[in-house]
Amino acid sequence: MLTPGRSLALHAEAGKELPRVEAFEALYAIGCRPRHGQVIMVCGRSGTQKSGFALFWTAMMNLPTLYFSADMSAFTASSRLASMATGDTTEMVEAGMAAGGRHRQGYLDALADSKITFSFGSPISWRSVDEELEAYVELWDAYPQIVCFDNLMDFEGAESDYTEQMAVMSNATELARETGSTVILMHHASDKAWEAKTDPWSPPSRDQVKGGLSEKPELSLSVALDPTSLEYRVAVIKQRMGPCDPTARRYASMRCHPEITRFSALPRQVVTSQPNTPAPAGSGWTPSTVVLNSKGA
Repeated sequence: MLTPGRSLALHAEAGKELPRVEAFEALYAIGCRPRHGQVIMVCGRSGTQKSGFALFWTAMMNLPTLYFSADMSAFTASSRLASMATGDTTEMVEAGMAAGGRHRQGYLDALADSKITFSFGSPISWRSVDEELEAYVELWDAYPQIVCFDNLMDFEGAESDYTEQMAVMSNATELARETGSTVILMHHASDKAWEAKTDPWSPPSRDQVKGGLSEKPELSLSVALDPTSLEYRVAVIKQRMGPCDPTARRYASMRCHPEITRFSALPRQVVTSQPNTPAPAGSGWTPSTVVLNSKGA
């Protein structure tokens, strides 16, 4: 048991804000504040670059990360990282690795400073999570600062079982509390909702997240991609320590570059309004003169 003062003293440092990513400037502008030790959910419909968003986010923060990738294959995940680091497309990375020599070495060197460690077992089981964490601590003598699960429905038994999905959320919360790690989970929103057909390029609202699981984390982000403009839209549909919009109508926009797994800030549109011109001195203008003149007319 802890008194409120003791709890604050012990955990004040643990709850500090995560490093900011320049491309997410618009997201911070609407009040989103991801913090260390939180459980964070990134949810969206199929094909909305959820995995790319999470991979870019963790890579740009450059914190020690353990990434459980059951949704992406080993080649897809690693080639996306190499593409992100070099600016070459994933097809170029694949060709360069096949060619060998300096091309292959160039991509390997680009990944040398990455702090992401992958686990590609599928389905994800809590036994494998414990084993990977033990191995990570043995290697680095510390827990990872970020633990990423891609995705929630790839956990053993959680494909369609609501009870198992709730158990995953409970265990993720316990993991964050025990290790101090930030836990990021990807999850699906419904593709069958009316909004998915009529407005597919807007972030899904909280009630469209499968199983209603977006209510459990401390921060839930809803994402969508406009394939024509490549505008990426991120809404804060749940935030325990800040503003949120469960309808997802208020969202931040950024540019998505899927061919190189990068995101960038959109150019700011600055609207300048001209100040009101004061009435000439001695003109005798008042609001009432306008009314009287209009009556006289």
